[in-house]
Amino acid sequence: MNVTIMRPWYVLGPGRRWPVLPKPMYWFMERIPATRESAQRLGLVTIEQMVSALVRSIENPANGVRILGVPEIRGNLMN
Repeated sequence: MNVTIMRPWYVLGPGRRWPVLPKPMYWFMERIPATRESAQRLGLVTIEQMVSALVRSIENPANGVRILGVPEIRGNLMN
């Protein structure tokens, strides 16, 4: 079965302002080696990044099972 699974932790969009408060903490935690992996995995993505990842997934169908986490949704990687 060919399928793409997207795993954002939280999508920032209109009316969702509370996550903006911890955003500097995410930036800081991504720079510390001991917390980098968790901060990237649980990072925030914007609605624009999510829509772009959806479009990329449709334009480039998966061959098998493809799982997109936060780094891939942000556009850093695409299988």
